Amino acid sequence: MDTETTEEPLLPRSREANERLHALIPGGAHTYAKGDDQYPEDLAPVISHGRGAHVWDIDGNRYIEYGSGLRSVSLGHAHPRVIEAVRRELDRGSNFVRPSIVEAEAAERFLATVPTAEMVKFAKNGSDATTAAVRLARAVTGRPRVAVCADHPFFSVDDWFIGTTPMNAGIPAAITDLTVAFPYGDLTAVEELLTRYENEVACLVLEAAGHAEPPPGYLAGLRELADRHGCVLVFDEMITGFRWSEAGAQGLYGVVPDLSTFGKALGNGFAVSALAGRRDLMERGGLRDSRDRVFLLSTTHGAETHSLAAAMAVLTTYAEEGITARLHALGERLAAGVRDAAAAHGVGDHVVVRGRASNLVFGTLDEHGQPSQQYRTLFLRRLLAGGVLAPSFVVSSALDDADIDRTVDAVAEACAVYRKALDAGDPGPWLGGRPVKPVFRRLA
Repeated sequence: MDTETTEEPLLPRSREANERLHALIPGGAHTYAKGDDQYPEDLAPVISHGRGAHVWDIDGNRYIEYGSGLRSVSLGHAHPRVIEAVRRELDRGSNFVRPSIVEAEAAERFLATVPTAEMVKFAKNGSDATTAAVRLARAVTGRPRVAVCADHPFFSVDDWFIGTTPMNAGIPAAITDLTVAFPYGDLTAVEELLTRYENEVACLVLEAAGHAEPPPGYLAGLRELADRHGCVLVFDEMITGFRWSEAGAQGLYGVVPDLSTFGKALGNGFAVSALAGRRDLMERGGLRDSRDRVFLLSTTHGAETHSLAAAMAVLTTYAEEGITARLHALGERLAAGVRDAAAAHGVGDHVVVRGRASNLVFGTLDEHGQPSQQYRTLFLRRLLAGGVLAPSFVVSSALDDADIDRTVDAVAEACAVYRKALDAGDPGPWLGGRPVKPVFRRLA
């Protein structure tokens, strides 16, 4: 194998720390998507700290980071406005035996930003919020089944969804069988599903958009089908919330769901999520409704004052500084650079960039045009050698033009090696060990 122009980072401390992590924590991380199996062998840096769009590992290596905090840190690490808001609350106490006034202020700020919702309840993670939406939909409709979009990868850690993935050990089939799936963008398929399970489907759960824009009329068609068949329309806005527009995908596309769930960007890394929606539905989980009560969301730490302060600072920053527009501009510059670099090295059909500019992912395709974990491994190794930590190309607003240019340079070097592997018909010599693995798989 030819000697590459950049050297891979040395990670002796990170390797030792990964062993410690695996000895103490199942999977070696608290999120499967952060596992060292998602990175080339012996090239999974353990992070020391971050500032803006950069992170440092415990070996002292510095990286430009993409997909920060699994898309949660959209303003960059330690954003001054967010940190200042959090610090103001830390000295005032974080959790009380009665609601803090901050809860009302945060709800008002959220609903002013997402005016298509009428009430909101905060929690700590997206799974709880989305499962609460499912529970509420089942309660108000009296129906057992949940219909989820099969083309969207994740909705909740709870049994109703995880039972549908290859990691379904420990989940009874009786629960899994109540979840049915539909493809994105196909209204006919949704109508057939709702007709097949007439009066059984409580809700349709999907991301309003993903790696592709919704076909014309699709979301409005879902709204009409949900109304006609008496089920609840739920938009998972964990990713689209604030990245698509300050008012979420529902604000951008002008289709109002019955319920929607938010998280990730909402706290810029602090733990806060939200369930929002129609007042008549949300009140079923309140104290001013005469019908059977729904245990909607009740979490000890759901209203920690510093996390809600972070959310308010994030919402204000997005609105006042035009963050969504900046994310799109940065993403467009990055996507153009990556595509040009790939084309220049003859791999434009193999290294592909997909998705909305504010939420870019990359695909690594083999000589037959099929997705390849081996070629992904090769690509990730060369990016890491160029000082780029990028499980995706999801941007944060802390990136600047120099960061984008440096990233494109790293991509160009990766594409040069990619071309060699394609010409050899075997990426193996460039992997440095086992290939990266998909998150959802039956065996470790």
